Amino acid sequence: MSWQPNAPLANLKQRAALLKRIRRFFEDKGVMEVDTPAMSQATVTDIHLHTFTTTFVGPGAAQGQKLFLQTSPEFHMKRLLCAGSGAIYQICKSFRNEESGRFHNPEFTMLEWYQPDYGQLDLVAEVDELLRLVLNTQASEVHSYQQVFIKYTGLDPLSVSVPDLRAFALSRDLGDFVATEQCRDTLLQLIFCFVIEPNIGVERPIAIINFPASQAALARIDRQDPRIANRFEFYYQGIELANGFHELSNAQEQLQRFESDNKERLKLGKEAQSIDFKLISALESGLPDCAGVALGIDRLLMLATKSSHINQVISFDIENC
Repeated sequence: MSWQPNAPLANLKQRAALLKRIRRFFEDKGVMEVDTPAMSQATVTDIHLHTFTTTFVGPGAAQGQKLFLQTSPEFHMKRLLCAGSGAIYQICKSFRNEESGRFHNPEFTMLEWYQPDYGQLDLVAEVDELLRLVLNTQASEVHSYQQVFIKYTGLDPLSVSVPDLRAFALSRDLGDFVATEQCRDTLLQLIFCFVIEPNIGVERPIAIINFPASQAALARIDRQDPRIANRFEFYYQGIELANGFHELSNAQEQLQRFESDNKERLKLGKEAQSIDFKLISALESGLPDCAGVALGIDRLLMLATKSSHINQVISFDIENC
């Protein structure tokens, strides 16, 4: 039985150097490193994320208390922001109960940071600055979701009908199920993933900004155009690297989104998730105007080492842990 690590030691040394460089990047900017729990009493409601659970048995929980391994440190970090932490970042393990593959391992390393008084484009510029530092990339391109969707499909994602999206998906052989798919966002995401992503960020990183409002997640709706949300994603050489928001600060709107997610989960035959009311209470006390982003360290290291699989940059993957 093999006990050896997946990754070559040279890659693990490069990983250590990359983490050191990232920490220096934030130290130079005066951003405080924080550490938050990997487990929580509540979790995300996003219909596309699947969580791991465990049970705590101890004082006050003799019958067992269900806990969730966190898909990202976002909720706890926002509670710190509401408590007055100022600019913060974290490098931590996150967990998603999804397939393992070229770009996915159920346990992975996340870099997440928040900058008060930043908007979407301010943080896009800072992500670009970090990528140029650690990957020596050219300056990133910046395009809107609408621009790239029209360029590669001829369809306007902010106004196209569901039947037209289905017809396009069928014309590209994206699966027989699309013939009866009723969810607009499912079709948009499918087309974006298989038709658009392979064509963007090839020579230099690209930031896709202003996602449709229906895909806002935890981002603010744009004040000038309610059809879009101030959300962005970074792509480079076929890899989705980062997902960021001009953060939603309205507690009631956030709660409504969580509840809406759970209704959709039930429609899809999935279990409703425990809403994080501690986060809602923190937002009620006041989240500073800020932008935040989550970036995959393992994927960043894949690019830095020119590795073709995530298991080449982590010590022990799910098959070898």
